[in-house]
Amino acid sequence: MSINNTMTYKGYKAVISFSAEDECLVGHIAGINDIVGFHGESVEEIRQAFEEAVDFYLESCEKMGVNPNKPYSGHITLRLPPDLHAELAVLAQANGSSLNGWLVSTLSRIIREQPAL
Repeated sequence: MSINNTMTYKGYKAVISFSAEDECLVGHIAGINDIVGFHGESVEEIRQAFEEAVDFYLESCEKMGVNPNKPYSGHITLRLPPDLHAELAVLAQANGSSLNGWLVSTLSRIIREQPAL
């Protein structure tokens, strides 16, 4: 049985875990510099708490006149050894794709094949 430990709301992603000490589900918004946490007793409660936390975060930022942290932009800078870069480019070309397209496809496949945490 696979368990998804993330939720998404308004473009923000939450990572959810179980706290044996507190005997409840706890979560935090991932991918932002600010710390936003929440908890709940059930999946329904944790989802509601997550949505309320995102809404409160966005409202608080607006009231303070600051821009909220945005979830990941989709851009990544990656430094590779030149020989690895060349090998990846050749693999991408052999598969009829750009290096970026091939990497996205390959990484997506790896993520789909990972067992749930």
